[in-house]
Amino acid sequence: MVGKTLKHYRVEAQLGKGGMGVVYRARDTRLDRLVALKTITPGLVANPERRSRFLLEARSAAAISHPAIAQVYDIDEVDGNLFIAMEYVDGRTVSRLIADGELDLLGAIEIALQITEGLAKAHDAGILHRDIKSDNIMVTRDGHAKLLDFGLAKLVESGALEPEAPADLDRTLTRGRVHTMAGAVMGTLSYMSPEQARGKELDRRSDIFSLGTVLYEMVTSELPFKGETPLDTMHAIAYEEARPVTIVRRSLTPELHRIVFRCLRKNPDDRYPDAHALAAELRHLKHDLETGTSPRLPAGTRLRNWAYWLKTSFPGGYKGLAILAGAVALAAVLVAVNFNWGGLIGPAFMALFFYRYIRNRKKRRLAAFTKKIAKFPEVRLVVIRENHVTIVLDKAPAKVYIRITALIEELNQRLYVGRDVTAEVKSEIPEAEAQTMLRQVGVVYAREEALPAPLPKAGKD
Repeated sequence: MVGKTLKHYRVEAQLGKGGMGVVYRARDTRLDRLVALKTITPGLVANPERRSRFLLEARSAAAISHPAIAQVYDIDEVDGNLFIAMEYVDGRTVSRLIADGELDLLGAIEIALQITEGLAKAHDAGILHRDIKSDNIMVTRDGHAKLLDFGLAKLVESGALEPEAPADLDRTLTRGRVHTMAGAVMGTLSYMSPEQARGKELDRRSDIFSLGTVLYEMVTSELPFKGETPLDTMHAIAYEEARPVTIVRRSLTPELHRIVFRCLRKNPDDRYPDAHALAAELRHLKHDLETGTSPRLPAGTRLRNWAYWLKTSFPGGYKGLAILAGAVALAAVLVAVNFNWGGLIGPAFMALFFYRYIRNRKKRRLAAFTKKIAKFPEVRLVVIRENHVTIVLDKAPAKVYIRITALIEELNQRLYVGRDVTAEVKSEIPEAEAQTMLRQVGVVYAREEALPAPLPKAGKD
């Protein structure tokens, strides 16, 4: 391809290969400027799905105009070569800057802020990126960040439904980059959101998670979720909490940890609702770092942070607050009307019985959860301590991990009060560790062969 001319673009050099084709540096002979030319391998053009995704990339990206998003100039086909001509970014990827140790904290925040503002523009246009990663962010020589490759972009249509996850999803997760099941699992595994890794319907909060992963990587030089195999990485994304950035690097601020932590929450409802909210907090953090001061946040931001704190800290979240507010209001009314408190003895006993029923609901739901997962032959051990469940598996396929996640989500949805249940899945642990866990408090299920052998009876003299 190098040396050939497609339309009025003369191909000069190959820049790299991606999931859908090859990227070249080319010169637009009409306007005498460099462009990046992305093509699909000729043999793949006949594939309707891949061709459709390629065209969608161009049309989605062309609809956005923002300094932090690489501009699309043209899309065409010449002699069976389908291509997109886009802005040529002269610079280095964020992954290269991280590897070379050339990113300081303020630089990382600035890049994250620029990309977040560009992402907000794309989301406002109804477009998801779906593959945000450090390799897809270029930084020009003058310090401007550019988000590249909307190859997995999808227009978010009101009421559109995602196809169901394929039955052989565990096979799709054996690759570092998964893009063969359109609508199921697409993107780069280490940067996927939990819902993306499970093939669920996505919204803008999935991009927030991926961008949070990039921010974590920029400030710590390591990924928040990683494993020895792609399946281990998927498990970490779905179940494990990332190490706080303030532990990985002691010099980082608690405010940065709070921002990153909120981006990486497993439940999309606990993340920033949109890129605008994230950008607002990044601007304040940048201001604090530049000036060394900590100005008060705007009233709206403080109110949102306070509401978020209540939701995550108060037992039962908003439901618990509503119950408390109702009880206080009822008591105030009864006091105002000089109510006969002796008449409340009977209802009080009934309320106490109902309270105990609701309070013990979590125990009953956890017992039902244990009964369900005990049916999986791969489940070896289940330990429950307060609100945390530890599950030990032996050689489990991906569908078992996905099923456990679904059961935990179902359990939490049916809880009326109290904190959500968190889960940790351990796979193929050493025998010594398993035996240690068996001797600890909280074991609610153990596969028969996992139990320690009984001690031999002492013989008679």
